[in-house]
Amino acid sequence: MTEQDKITDTVNDEAVTEKKETRQPTPSSKQKRPGLAVSAIAIAIIVVMGGGMYYFTQQSNAQLVHDNNQLKQQVSELVEQQNADRQRVDALIATNTELKNHARDYEDQLNRRMQELQAHVTALSSSDVKNWLIAQADFMVKMAGRKLWNDHDPVTAAVLLKSADTSLAEMNDPSLLDIRKAIANDMNKLAAINQIDYDGIILRLNQLSNDVDNLRLADLNNGDAPEDTGTDVSDDIADWKDNLARSWKSFTSDFITVRARDGSEAPLLAPNQDIYLRENIRSQLLIAAQAVPRYQEETYKQSLEQASTWVRAYFDVDAPATKAFLTELDDLINQPIDADMPEALESQAKLEKVMQTRVRNLLSQNPEPTGVSEDAALEAVKEADKAADEATAPADTQTNKPDVAVKAPVTDAANAPEHKG
Repeated sequence: MTEQDKITDTVNDEAVTEKKETRQPTPSSKQKRPGLAVSAIAIAIIVVMGGGMYYFTQQSNAQLVHDNNQLKQQVSELVEQQNADRQRVDALIATNTELKNHARDYEDQLNRRMQELQAHVTALSSSDVKNWLIAQADFMVKMAGRKLWNDHDPVTAAVLLKSADTSLAEMNDPSLLDIRKAIANDMNKLAAINQIDYDGIILRLNQLSNDVDNLRLADLNNGDAPEDTGTDVSDDIADWKDNLARSWKSFTSDFITVRARDGSEAPLLAPNQDIYLRENIRSQLLIAAQAVPRYQEETYKQSLEQASTWVRAYFDVDAPATKAFLTELDDLINQPIDADMPEALESQAKLEKVMQTRVRNLLSQNPEPTGVSEDAALEAVKEADKAADEATAPADTQTNKPDVAVKAPVTDAANAPEHKG
């Protein structure tokens, strides 16, 4: 029974009560008026309360219906989103399966390719040993050329050529006799090159640099000593003319000094300046020593000639130490440091031609791969990755749905979209 029915029954009971009261003997008019007023007020209050309860009930029912509709709409959206998530998960599973299949196919292709390469390498190592010997000989000849032209070392170059000839001899191939003959000619050319002991030259220059301190300076003032012309005056009166001439000569010799300049005298050297002279000579010897490993013969000779000029100008050339120093220096000046090397090795070009025709052509003959090619497998993997990216696109690319505002009675349902199916 609703509240409206209760209010109606209450009004009916009050009406019956009033009728019963009317059947009773009516009191005086003064007694009826207060009762009627109270009854009217009570009836008005009851009617207002009934109307208010009715209005409140209608509003509550409408709000409940509205909330129920919102919950139904939200549940429907959750179901749709769950279905979309399920479809996306199914697409990811299918893509993952496809990727696994492509990866398995690609792995099988790589395994087959590896087996083919291993078989090819085994064939090369077992049946083509001669080609490896040719490659080894070619490498030795090229190394001989580098040692000859870069390091000016014909001895090591000859040893490398001998090793190349040994490798070709192991093949026992008559078609390579021409190459072996060319190697022999190259070895003869290297044997004819004058061997230069570069290390020995540098050691000799270092020893000369150490011997500079043992050189004795020349007596540069020996031309200033006055000649003993007998200026002593005798006690005999008869020699007065000679005594007068001697006295006059002794007197005038202190005012004027005459020296002979024929270009044979050494230049003057300031006192205590021989230290700088010796260091300059050492610097020239050092420049010559640095020019030896660089094969700069012109710089080498110029430095030694400059050092020889300074030694002859400022030092005593008659001293034994200076004579030995100059002898060694002249010997080094006449020592060439740049040997004539052959411009090319005859055997190098011939071995290069054999390498082109035998070894490299053999290496270029790769076996044909079987099954799916590597490019096709890579293309399949790229397509699978692209499909996976499309399947995992963000949810905001789909139809945007407005958020549903849910009031307090359904707060738990409002948090439901955060939990994916």
